[in-house]
Formats: sequence, C-alpha cells, structure tokens
Amino acid sequence: MTFKVLTLNHISVKGLNRLPRDRYEVASEITNPDAILLRSFNMHDMAFPASLKAVGRAGAGVNNIPVEKLSQMGVPVFNAPGANANAVKELVVAGMLLACRNICQAWHYTSTLDARDGGLAAQVEAGKKQYVGFELPGRTLGVIGLGAIGVKVANAARSLGMRVIGYDPTITVARAWQLSAEVEQATSIDDLLGKVDFLTFHVPLVDSTRAMINTDRIRLMRDGVVIMNFARDGIVDDSAVLAALDGGKVYAYVSDFPTDEIRCHPRVIALPHLGASTREAEENCAMMVADEVREYLENGNVRNSVNLPRLTLPRKGEARLAIVNSNVPDMVAKMSSDLGKAGVNIVHMVNESNGSVAYTLLDTETPVDSEIVDRISGIDGVLKVRVI
Repeated sequence: MTFKVLTLNHISVKGLNRLPRDRYEVASEITNPDAILLRSFNMHDMAFPASLKAVGRAGAGVNNIPVEKLSQMGVPVFNAPGANANAVKELVVAGMLLACRNICQAWHYTSTLDARDGGLAAQVEAGKKQYVGFELPGRTLGVIGLGAIGVKVANAARSLGMRVIGYDPTITVARAWQLSAEVEQATSIDDLLGKVDFLTFHVPLVDSTRAMINTDRIRLMRDGVVIMNFARDGIVDDSAVLAALDGGKVYAYVSDFPTDEIRCHPRVIALPHLGASTREAEENCAMMVADEVREYLENGNVRNSVNLPRLTLPRKGEARLAIVNSNVPDMVAKMSSDLGKAGVNIVHMVNESNGSVAYTLLDTETPVDSEIVDRISGIDGVLKVRVI
C-alpha cells in the first residue's frame, strides 16, 4: 500500500526522507491525502477529505490546527515536543544578554554615528556610558513551565551562575529527573513573580495562560525586571508591559511575537519569531513528526499526539484494527461483540482514552473483511476504523 502525504509548508528533507518513497507519495499538491505535514500553515479554514488519517505538525504548538474538528473526524494530530528545545533555550539566553547589556540599543547608536572628519572614536567613547548594563551571575531567573524547553533554560541559567526559581504544577517525572537539583520551587506564579530579575515562560496558549502577564501581575514584580516571551503571542498583555516600561517598572521586554504596538519602543527587543528557526531544530522537528506519522499509518501506534492517547501494541495475528471513537461507555463491548458475531477472534487488544476521545488497537486471529469494518463503523460514537 502507498500512503499519500500532503505538505503545506517546506518540511526539512531529513524529515521527508524518513518516509520511504516505495511506500509514500509526498507532494505539496496532492488529492485525497492519507496524512498532512505542516509547520505554521493555518488549517482552520481547510476542508478535510475522508481519506485523511493523520496530521503532523513539525513543531510543538498546534494553535494553527483545528484539533477539535479533527478529533471529531477521528484524526490524530501529532507534534514534536522538545525537538526545538535547544534552539529556544539558546534564544532565551541570548535575550537575557541582549537586554541586560543594552546590545540592540548600543548597536543602533553606533550605526547612526557620523564617521566623517575622523570623529568616530570620540563619539563612541562619549556615547558608551548611555549603555552601561549589568551581569547575569547572582541575578534570579523565573521559569514558568518546566517542560522540555523550560528545563533546558533553567539548567542553562544555573550554569551561568544565576539563581533559578521554577513553577510547574504538572511537571512530569521525566522532566523532574532532568532538572538541576539547584532550581528552587515556587508555590504559585504570584509567589515566583516577586522574587525574580528575569522572567521567562514556556507554556501553551490556553484560556488559563491568556494574558497571564498583565497589569496586576506586573505590580508584583521587582522594579527593573526583564520580561521575555518566547512562548506564544497572547500570553503577555503588551499594553500592560508598555505602560510598565514607560513607568520604569520593567527594564526591558524581549518578545518573539512583534506587533505594531510594541515593535518600535526603545526598551523592546522584538524578534520575528525566531524561537525554532535553526536548521537543527527544523530537521529535528521534521524527523520526529515524520516518524510519528509513519508509525501511526503503518502500525497504528500513537506517541506525541495532542488529541489521542499514547498507545503502543506489538503486532500479533493476521490483521490489526485501529478504531477511534468517542469516549463513552460500552464501546469496547460493542466492537468485540461485532467481531465475535463474525467469528473473528481477538488475539490481543489495548484501549486508552484522552479526554473525549478513545482509541483501540486490536489484533485478530483471522483477516477482517470490509463487511466487519462497515459494521463497526456503524456503531454510534465510532469516528474512524482502519484495517492495518
């Protein structure tokens, strides 16, 4: 069987090469695709064909993808959490240095000097006192969100001699093991804010994080704090930060999400969304998501999906059924009953759920024909059935 894969953005060749061309047709224009790979393309207004089985985002965030709509179609959305973590970590460290040493403002000053009449050296010496900064060791960094990126940022700051305070009530065991033992724990966001000289956060944009940094929370911060946003547009109330910059409460704002409101302010360093813009990060993301999509298409196994549960089942038997359904009672019993009535024996099976969606993988002792697939597809609440 050949799978058809539609690409909506440029995807690294290293990622596409993970899809063998004897089994995959990959193109930027293709009809009735089995899978779609993308980076930042906005999918919210797209119409999706019935053939679609998987969507893979070569990055971590999925705000550009209609996840709920795809869930209702029984289509998993895969992403690449952590694949760009080092790239973002390096930019956060760069952001701290750019802010505390006034590098952007000093560069702008130097680029506008008049070099005629041999007066450049004198102008340099006369102007440099405007850009005196401060050093990182001994300063305190607050990190909200200790996932793949937040842990790397926290550990890097510790290696630079900074005190680090972290907050993440949902930190995983795996990330906790990776985190330096010297990183201190805050009991809440508000508890953290009053103790830091630099603030960075690495959380998704959801209702609970929208405008998380606002006027009230800025009041809790130390005078002269540096705020950095390398997470998502919308987590910071830009108007509140600008007012705090003008009032002297905030020393600098470094944002990877420029808007007309902030981009020309003299104490704002606005970057064109460079967080994951390295060759290495693009390659890592593409390879990870290509592997995930391939594993799902060929074996039905799920890892790093934002809407389906993580699930892996070693293959055994003649056929494999992959069934996505609404997470409601009695679904597994109904599927098993239909198979039993058709005389099909289940060799082994696993079922997991993720919120409103459940996923079942089962291997059968004998082949499964289209009549059985149609019967299971007709069960109320079944969203998609595949024979692999």
